[in-house]
Amino acid sequence: MTEKFKILGKFIKDMSSETKDAETYLFVKDNISKYQLDININSKALKNKMVEVNTIMKFQDKKENKNKSFFELTYATIIQVDESVKDKKELEKIIVCDTQKKIYPELEKSFIDLLHNSGYPNIKFEKKIDFEKLYNQRFN
Repeated sequence: MTEKFKILGKFIKDMSSETKDAETYLFVKDNISKYQLDININSKALKNKMVEVNTIMKFQDKKENKNKSFFELTYATIIQVDESVKDKKELEKIIVCDTQKKIYPELEKSFIDLLHNSGYPNIKFEKKIDFEKLYNQRFN
């Protein structure tokens, strides 16, 4: 089977790390294990069967703490979809699942580098994101 899409380019579209002061940094350093990772995927059709896929990762404290940091990265991937792809569900799977599986190692490294460079060198993501499962959950 031939690939249903190919990646034409990928880049960090936006990156943000916010820690307002030293007191917040020290608090977050002790509590960052409570932070949660969120991922959001959206897309925009371009011309010639090309699609811009934006994968947004956020790492944040969901509790109402006065001292908190915020980390976000938007990773853009430009894909070209094969002419044979006509079904909307098939296109959705390419965007939400297949593209993500290909870019995730670079995306995760970029996001971990952001956290490390923001002063949190011990952060690792133990669990990998299961994009197949995420895609299938959308229909349940």
